[in-house]
Amino acid sequence: MDILETIKLALEAIKINKLRSILTALGIIIGVASIVLLISIGTGLSNYVSGEFAKLGANSIFVLPGRVQVGPQGGPPRSINKITFDIAERLDREKGPYITEISPLIQLSVTAGYKGQSKVTTLAGTKSTYFASSGIMAAEGRVYSDRDDTASRKVVVIGKTLAADLFKNDTPVGKTILLSKKPFSVIGVLAPQGNAGGVDIDNQVLMPLSTARKLTGANQVNSILVRTVSTKEMALAKAQVEKVLKRTLTEDDFTILTQEQLLSSILSILSVLTMALGGIAAISLVVGGVGISNIMLVSVTERTREIGLRKAVGARPRDILGQFLVEAVILSVFGGVIGITIGFLGSLALSNFLKTAVPLWAVLLGIGFSSTVGIIFGVAPAIRASRLEPIVALKHE
Repeated sequence: MDILETIKLALEAIKINKLRSILTALGIIIGVASIVLLISIGTGLSNYVSGEFAKLGANSIFVLPGRVQVGPQGGPPRSINKITFDIAERLDREKGPYITEISPLIQLSVTAGYKGQSKVTTLAGTKSTYFASSGIMAAEGRVYSDRDDTASRKVVVIGKTLAADLFKNDTPVGKTILLSKKPFSVIGVLAPQGNAGGVDIDNQVLMPLSTARKLTGANQVNSILVRTVSTKEMALAKAQVEKVLKRTLTEDDFTILTQEQLLSSILSILSVLTMALGGIAAISLVVGGVGISNIMLVSVTERTREIGLRKAVGARPRDILGQFLVEAVILSVFGGVIGITIGFLGSLALSNFLKTAVPLWAVLLGIGFSSTVGIIFGVAPAIRASRLEPIVALKHE
């Protein structure tokens, strides 16, 4: 029996029990859809992170508090934050010819309030150069300037989500909000930046670095961004930063990472997370495979007389095995195609709220998984059908 005839017989057998076939493929559909959807979220987040780092430029060095382990096994810093503004200012004074800018960053969670409305948001204190270097613009009003930072003016720029939650349909620019029960004037609303991995980037407040220092009273910085003249001077600039830091800090008190190192570390972690989520979703494929095996065994029992009749007129065991195995694979691939379609549509729907992207390898992975499940879990029923004796099968009631 040729392969086309085998496929034709398998399709006819599936059509006879349409509802049962759809329910059998349901486990595969759910599993593949989950894999595609979760991978699309992880890939979208990776793309967003890569894009944000690209905005900072390749000539960026990051100074982080504590000893940060680079790679998928990395974690939070292992020591108390000992990087202070005094150290950042010393770096600025002694930056040398290879460094163009030293930008400390303060970041913490605060509650923002306006006329009885309140929301927990992320406060970031940065220099005015942050906006130009990150490619972030104001959709309404303006961003703060060097003069605002020098004068420690109590002005802020807020994200679109925070603006919508606090001000509803009112115009935020020119209004006063409360941060830690202190009034600040809103001078601008940032252009939408979207959502990354469930984190709303637009739920934030930015204020001049000097103003943030006075508000928080903090002497520690969360990180320091160092910009070099060009990528060629990265090694020299890194050596200069390390030299200044080691005067007051030990090697365990800070970590210096280039943009490439930090991006590689973050993407490695995200990649492991994405594959872990995909692996968890793949468990449902195993459940779907068990369902296919179960239904195929039932099908063998129901069609015992048919198998006996076919063997009696000359069908070989391998013909019977091939037919049942092809049926299992068709059910799995059918479920895989529908699952990929659902996962892709789900990714499109989520793209309105999250950064998502469906890579080609996720589609191929879904098809490959579903086909493999069909073969593995279809083998046992197919072998059982091929080993039935014709006379015994014909006598079966």
